[in-house]
Amino acid sequence: MPIINKLIEIETEPEINIYNITPQIKDFLASTSIKNGHVLVFSRHTTTALSINEYEERLLEDVKVYLRKLAPESDRYLHNDLHLRKNIPPDEPMNAHSHLMAITLTTSEIIPIVDGKLGLGTYQSVLFFELDGPRKRTVFCQFSGE
Repeated sequence: MPIINKLIEIETEPEINIYNITPQIKDFLASTSIKNGHVLVFSRHTTTALSINEYEERLLEDVKVYLRKLAPESDRYLHNDLHLRKNIPPDEPMNAHSHLMAITLTTSEIIPIVDGKLGLGTYQSVLFFELDGPRKRTVFCQFSGE
């Protein structure tokens, strides 16, 4: 059973942004010989996340509002007491709220591959969440199957 690893690179915008990475995953799958199996999609950062949901502009704005309510940037967080933390870089942001948003989502998704196509439903897309941008981000994709 072949295993193929690919990286998606994303230059993100400031604050919370949601990116549809389904086209990149489909393109990678098309470049393989895998017809049946699965793809693991994994976010490699502690202030990003993944989800499978509908990529619809008004829903995405609702999601951003929801996340900001869950972890408001203006709240007090121990993680933001930079002067009390050890070994932090000089450019360390106060981003506890971004970590908390990421914890409420997930860092990975597994998607079936059926007859050479992603087994997503009609309105499903693979969404990458930037919660602390702008940054250079990578998403790890591991395809396996036959």
